[in-house]
Amino acid sequence: MSIPTTTRAVAARAPGPVDASDSFVEVEVPLDPMGEHDLLVEVAAVSVNPVDHKVRSSFDADDAPRVLGFDAAGTVVAVGDSVSRFAVGDEVFYAGVINRPGSNAQFQLVDEHIVGRKPASLSFGDAAALPLTSITAHESLFARLGLTAQSSGTLLVVAGAGGVGSMMIQLARALTDVTVIATASREESQQWVRDLGAHHVVHPRELSTAVPAIAPDGVDHIFSPYSEGNVETYAEIMAVGGAVVAIDEPEGLDTLPLKSRSQSWHWELMFSVPLYRPTDDSQHRILTEIADLVDAGRIRTTATTTLSPIDPGTLRDAHTRSESGSVIGKVVLTRG
Repeated sequence: MSIPTTTRAVAARAPGPVDASDSFVEVEVPLDPMGEHDLLVEVAAVSVNPVDHKVRSSFDADDAPRVLGFDAAGTVVAVGDSVSRFAVGDEVFYAGVINRPGSNAQFQLVDEHIVGRKPASLSFGDAAALPLTSITAHESLFARLGLTAQSSGTLLVVAGAGGVGSMMIQLARALTDVTVIATASREESQQWVRDLGAHHVVHPRELSTAVPAIAPDGVDHIFSPYSEGNVETYAEIMAVGGAVVAIDEPEGLDTLPLKSRSQSWHWELMFSVPLYRPTDDSQHRILTEIADLVDAGRIRTTATTTLSPIDPGTLRDAHTRSESGSVIGKVVLTRG
């Protein structure tokens, strides 16, 4: 096929709430020139993450129209001159990067360093649920907390039924020997985290009592997507020398309560690698490992809701569901 110079996309014309009339509109936008390591992907499916809500509601109006979307799965239709990892026709999945146009488009340019082969055993939709949360969970466990295949101890996964929490549980069970405690409040979310492999499930309002009953000497590691107001509780339930890895952005967070037990706090942002080390292929390697684990039956997709097609109305529906905070797993959209 001839390489297109534009693409149809769904974009936000102005920052604001999901129910605004210009939150999602169909547009035709130019494609940037292909970089030497770029893949041009025909997008077959995408999924929605909290970062989508954040960008949609607060991006610079001068950047409109803003094409959102990070997770994607699709087929390579063209490659840059220096591409060595993929070829035209390959089926791939990836999470993209925050400083380039997003995946809610027919075609998207993405650097091969942050792309993996799509799991052969999954549909495009089921594959699109995985990249961003898998990379975040993997980097949290192994790059930030420093776990290895020999690691034991205890890991507390807060919001275990969420997108990243669901992958933290699965990867911790598949690749380490830690005991996983997950928080979940509703009966269906508690069953979800048990099915993913959590050894113990506690209600998030009962951390101070339920976690010490399971780990009387304190948990060794905590994954935190909701840190505001929880630092003192984490300090109380965590072991001496324990560590938190957080992915949220609470303003004015005070981590001083961790000092008494020499505990540490780590931040995880999966966009750090592509933004600041663009030739680092660690995320390519992570996604390759994820695909291998899926195809071996050791982990599974977290897609729970699939919508179609990828158009303004369906994306508005997907964002509304995701922002409600009641979604278990991930909302996926397919081209149809």
